[in-house]
Amino acid sequence: MNLEIDFIDETEKVAEADQAKVEELLILAAQNQKLSGDIELSVTFVDNARIQEINKEYRNKDQATDVISFAMEELGEGETELIGADMPRVLGDIIISIDRAKEQAEEYGHSYMRELGFLAVHGFLHLLGYDHLTKEEEEVMFTLQKEILDEFGLQR
Repeated sequence: MNLEIDFIDETEKVAEADQAKVEELLILAAQNQKLSGDIELSVTFVDNARIQEINKEYRNKDQATDVISFAMEELGEGETELIGADMPRVLGDIIISIDRAKEQAEEYGHSYMRELGFLAVHGFLHLLGYDHLTKEEEEVMFTLQKEILDEFGLQR
């Protein structure tokens, strides 16, 4: 498996070491999910104002949130799947509010890196089709998140 992650730091506040840790964590998550082949995704770091704009535009929710994922593998009405032998699997985009990551780390009493990792894994699992709309889905997704974070060494 080859995971290519395009990091975009709109805030210019995320240390390269933190981005490297997120990359390592997402590689572990991809291995956990037994992904194979060439895979691409992007992770964009934004502030609360920017994620609120995105949340309002795409989800009709006029409030800041911590993470938003845009899965490329989910086909909308009228969309056609593109398949090519030499094309990488493009999972989509993860957008993380650095402001919310810092706020929630303090609120939950754990490190900023633990919260950043949690949000990255949460967004990644959404790209793979996991969700938490029902109690059963939430249990599966949150158990998996905890397993990945624990294995990486980012316990609460």
